[in-house]
Amino acid sequence: MTTTLVSGATGFVGQAVTKALGYEGREVVRLTRRPVAEGDLVAGDDFVDVARVWPHGFRPDCVVHLAARVHVMRDTAADPLQAFRAVNVDATLRVAEAAARAGTRRFVYISSIKAAGELSLEHPLRESDPPFPLDPYGVTKREAEVALLEFGERVGMEVAVVRPPLVYGPGVGANFMSLMKAVDRGLPLPLGLASAPRSLVAVDNLASAILACMSHPRATGEIFHVSDGEDVSVAELIRQMAAALDTRARLVSVPTSLLKMAGSLTGRSDAVQRLIEPLQVDITKIRSLLGWNPPLSVLSGLRLTAAWYRSTSHSSTSKIHS
Repeated sequence: MTTTLVSGATGFVGQAVTKALGYEGREVVRLTRRPVAEGDLVAGDDFVDVARVWPHGFRPDCVVHLAARVHVMRDTAADPLQAFRAVNVDATLRVAEAAARAGTRRFVYISSIKAAGELSLEHPLRESDPPFPLDPYGVTKREAEVALLEFGERVGMEVAVVRPPLVYGPGVGANFMSLMKAVDRGLPLPLGLASAPRSLVAVDNLASAILACMSHPRATGEIFHVSDGEDVSVAELIRQMAAALDTRARLVSVPTSLLKMAGSLTGRSDAVQRLIEPLQVDITKIRSLLGWNPPLSVLSGLRLTAAWYRSTSHSSTSKIHS
């Protein structure tokens, strides 16, 4: 039985990856910052103790590195860029160094499309496009990509990088869950004219792509964009979400110029941009190089998400219909 070390295994994506690895009969060891369950490797904040707690003779075939500092609302760090760098770059390299010393064959790093950019104006973002990250999260994700690929080449450890866009699925939180709640409750949403195409990826599709990068010989030294393979506008996403929830979408056609103005006045310009601007990713590379295709469609992914939502206390006890 092969062994995989997974950092960030208790998170939304980490749980899906761990589950998928179990289906394939792989043993999973979790690398955590704090004690969670017996058998975990507990390496402290920023994984400062990873070399010390790494068991003698422990040689996982692959490391999947998911742990990261993600977007922080109202960040109070004195130096946000350095706070992101401490986790997304320095801690990542500590794990890679420990893995290399142990003789690990492959290291799969889960980056973000934000390492490539925030918009796709002329064409869907390709891996070959010059990166243009804008915020500390995207900047440090890109820094980690560069550092890892250079490190892997230097020490002879195979490194593959995966860049997902928005990830959704059972267990999702944050803005996606807020949107699903609003749709379920029948709230009117001013996004009827939000027609710009955007890519997203179901968490099970992302887990499938990660497993492909773990095993395929042609993944070494490469960066891959992943998505569901079909891009939808936010308005269409809401319609499909409503269909998955067996309700009706209540979309109001507010001009995007007014949405931008509202975002500027409320300090939420970034959030508005994610709703109305295009962000498509090109997944031709992973399809052609690894032969990978997303197992789930957007609607299938949304149905799984809706079923999970209905089974939790998040779901409203009654829906508003008309």
